[in-house]
Order: sequence, then C-alpha cells, then structure tokens
Amino acid sequence: MLRDVEARVIRNTRLSRDYNVIALAAPEIAEATQPGQFVMVKSGRGGDPLLRRPFSVFEVLRSNNRVEGLTLLSKRVGVTTKILYDAVEGDTISCLGPLGRPFDLVDPPTEAWMVAGGVGLAPFATLGDALLAHGVKTTLFYGARTGGELFYLDWFTSRGIRLVLATEDGSIGDKARITIPLDRELQEADGEVVIYACGPEPMLEAVAHVAAKHKRTSQVSVERTMGCGMGGCYSCVIQVRSEAGSERTRPAHYVRSCIAGPVFKGEDLVWD
Repeated sequence: MLRDVEARVIRNTRLSRDYNVIALAAPEIAEATQPGQFVMVKSGRGGDPLLRRPFSVFEVLRSNNRVEGLTLLSKRVGVTTKILYDAVEGDTISCLGPLGRPFDLVDPPTEAWMVAGGVGLAPFATLGDALLAHGVKTTLFYGARTGGELFYLDWFTSRGIRLVLATEDGSIGDKARITIPLDRELQEADGEVVIYACGPEPMLEAVAHVAAKHKRTSQVSVERTMGCGMGGCYSCVIQVRSEAGSERTRPAHYVRSCIAGPVFKGEDLVWD
C-alpha cells in the first residue's frame, strides 16, 4: 500500500565526503517494500526543491522482529542529495512509497549474481537478504572508480554473499570495469545463473549484452529522472520491445519506468 509520511531522521552515516546512508523512521513504507522498489523524497522543510527525487530502498531496518524504518544510500550531487547528506537526527524527510516494479526472485539451485556500479549498490541490500532467505547462493559484483567508493563490503560478506570487486584505478580488485570479471566468470559458470544489475545505464547496457552473450537472463534497474514517481509526468519514459514477434523483430514502444519498472528484463530494453 502506497504511503506518504513525514519520516524522522533516525541517524545519518556519512561514508565519505560525498556518500551517506540516511535512516528514516518510515515503518509503514519499509514493511511493504519489496527488493528493487523505490521511494520519492524531499526535505520536510521549505519548498526547495519543489519536486521529490527517487531513491532505491537500501535497507529495511528491524529490531526485535519489528520493522522500524528504512535507509537510503545517497551520493551528494544536487540539492536533494545535499539535504540528505547534511540531515541530522530529528529532521524530517517527506517520503512517498513504496513505488515501482521490484526484482523477481529466483529459487535454488539457480544462483543470483548482483552487479552494482557506484551508487547502484542501493537495491542490493534488500535483494541480497531476500535471496539468502530463499536459500539462493548469491554473489555481488561491485565496481567503482576507486576503492574509496566501495562501501558496505563487510555487511555483504558477513551474510555469506561472495564479493567480486573492480575499480577503474586498480586500487581494489580488478583494474577494469565490473563487466570484465562478470564476463570472465560467466565463461566458467556451469549452473543456472540470473543477473541482477543497477548502476549507470551504459553499465546496464554492457551487463545486458554480456548476459545475452552467455545466454543468461538479466534484470536491470534503470536510473531515470522522475518528476512524480507515479506515471503522471512522463519524465522517465524508456523504450522497450513488446513481447510479440521474434527476438530481432519485436516492435518497440515507450513506457514509464516509474510504473513499468524501474526493473526490466535486460533483453527487453532498447539501448541508445
């Protein structure tokens, strides 16, 4: 059920000069959130910015078997993300959600390989927990420009999620884009694998192509500018192929990623 709440800031953990994880007391939204869904947020004070901004739900916070709230992983790049970075305990953030189409979970013996680029890590805490609860063997392929932008590594490993890392400067893991180790390991994989990806759209396109090359299914969470998050403003349209026709002749049309996505099959998207 969609909820719109004035969420109190529980805590704000600054991971670096630009990245932070903000915890919000929004149990009504967190309780209903499925992995891959998002919320639309803005400061509870003043009118700047006018419009809300979308953020994947990072974690669902629980204590004594009760849901207490949710967290958002943010990178400071604009007005809203600066507000989130500067927020202190007790501030309020307007939070609308949960919104969007979630990831489809797999079951054993299929393995799940999550591929994150930078802040694209955001949907994979909730997804990782859900997959592990299903008994699915899970790997996180995680790439960034430098090792200083790789976060929550211990959080994932403590849950038994295998890590494969890559950085563009070679400071941690492969000196490469994250699709390089993904391609390498898919060549060696002999069981069923489903790829989940989130990050910049050029990375998502590369992941979808690598998955298709190895005849694997991919689900990608796109990062589009959204004005409302509910399909009213058409600011987030994306081109997809219809289900009718052959793989190469399926006609394309536009859909609103906020309601038809943000999760799509990689092979269904028409990449620019």
